[in-house]
Amino acid sequence: MTGSTLVGALVVGLAVGAVGRLVLPGRKAVPVWLTLALGVAAALLGAIVVGLVDRRPGGSPLLPLVVQTGFAAVAVVLAVVAAGRQTSPDPAARRKEEV
Repeated sequence: MTGSTLVGALVVGLAVGAVGRLVLPGRKAVPVWLTLALGVAAALLGAIVVGLVDRRPGGSPLLPLVVQTGFAAVAVVLAVVAAGRQTSPDPAARRKEEV
């Protein structure tokens, strides 16, 4: 993995994390820093997957970008949705939410 791949994954992850915060509706239970970190981590994972799968020396630079963006978008959406679906452990608080 080259330095440009790492920088590209960092930029893609930060961009997808930031845009994901803006696009998903409702109040977010996930902090901004966690959304950005998940985007970067997933984009790096996407870069690793592309590096393992695509061994062509003159490969298109579009494939890593698409895979990194996809991985980062899925990670951010899953994190925000999962955090928003958490239920309160207190049964009394849960009854108040249902009313």
